[in-house]
Amino acid sequence: MIRTATPDDVPVIHEMVRELAEYEKALHEANATEGQLREALFGERPAAFAHIAETDAGEVAGFALWFLNFSTWRGVHGIYLEDLYVRPQLRGGGHGKALLTELARICVERGYERLEWSVLNWNEPSIRFYESLGAKPQDEWTVYRLTDGALATLGS
Repeated sequence: MIRTATPDDVPVIHEMVRELAEYEKALHEANATEGQLREALFGERPAAFAHIAETDAGEVAGFALWFLNFSTWRGVHGIYLEDLYVRPQLRGGGHGKALLTELARICVERGYERLEWSVLNWNEPSIRFYESLGAKPQDEWTVYRLTDGALATLGS
């Protein structure tokens, strides 16, 4: 049901990234191209990794795209889950849990001590799902982001 993504999966990953962006009401912000995803996942120095969830019939049900982070407090890497997505018509079939289980397995196998991600405050179905797995919200932290003009101004 879960497998490591291959370069042949890039078009369907790109398609699902756009589906996720639409679900999150931010399709206008999803500007990544298939070429950028291919380079990030399978280029000379991959910056991210992906896993694919499939149905028993071999249909792509969803994906997890992640990268390594590092905790100075724990002194080891962890996984930051950038995107977890299961197509709406295939939700409830265990694909999301299987993807998270695979990432947790990788953490345990490699000695990583954290698996982290963000969820939109209004996404109650996902919040309930994550909490059912034992995940805890880190509500004492606020995410900050620099993009576009503010990033260019600060960086020049």
